[in-house]
Amino acid sequence: MQLRLLIIISFSLFFSFCTAEEGFEMEKEKNGKTGSETGNTALRFLALGDSYTIGQGVTADSRWPVLLTDTLIKSGFNMEDPQIIARTGWTTAELKTGIDAVSPNGPFDIVSLLIGVNNQYRGVTSGYTIEGYRDEFSGLLQMAIDFAGGNPEKVFVVSIPDYSVTPFVSERNKERVSIEIDQYNSINRQISEDFNVKYFNITPSSRLAAQDPQLLASDNLHPSGKMYRMWVDIMTGDIIKMLR
Repeated sequence: MQLRLLIIISFSLFFSFCTAEEGFEMEKEKNGKTGSETGNTALRFLALGDSYTIGQGVTADSRWPVLLTDTLIKSGFNMEDPQIIARTGWTTAELKTGIDAVSPNGPFDIVSLLIGVNNQYRGVTSGYTIEGYRDEFSGLLQMAIDFAGGNPEKVFVVSIPDYSVTPFVSERNKERVSIEIDQYNSINRQISEDFNVKYFNITPSSRLAAQDPQLLASDNLHPSGKMYRMWVDIMTGDIIKMLR
């Protein structure tokens, strides 16, 4: 317990500006079924990730999984509130540990996976390599498919945003960080294609924050609700096809 606390504190300067309650959503929302009253069983959405999935720096209703669910409800789908397993600062290995701790009860109708920025941030000097990411991401994606009843067509991967455009990164490091994010995304994209899983490349939209500060949360590092809405707009059409 003390070691875990030390890890959380040591990375508080990066994706860790939250309480444990804000940073880890492990249970289904309390409302049960929501959305259109069609008489059908409500559809279930499992979102797996890190600060970008839990929505560090924004209110719960501005998290992109919540925005996506609301959009699907408005499109006529009967949706449960999303189940989110994510924590600020998590790497691929820590996400797997979090998933194992919760043991989500599938199958889910859609499952998302967005993970890797903390592997990149901690870097080789801390033991986080590209090769390690490749292996761990593959394992997580297989878990996501299993949670979707073994159907890869019900799973989607979201690319890692490029945080190099934020004030958090010094000018001398911006190019390096951006290149490394692209390297990690080339891996998760290739693995997604190998698994026949839908891939959403939101990285270009994340780079718009260099010109529009309203795309960042108040911590000047994480996306704002405005940026998350942009991501949802990119995803919605294809997610609707997944659910039909």
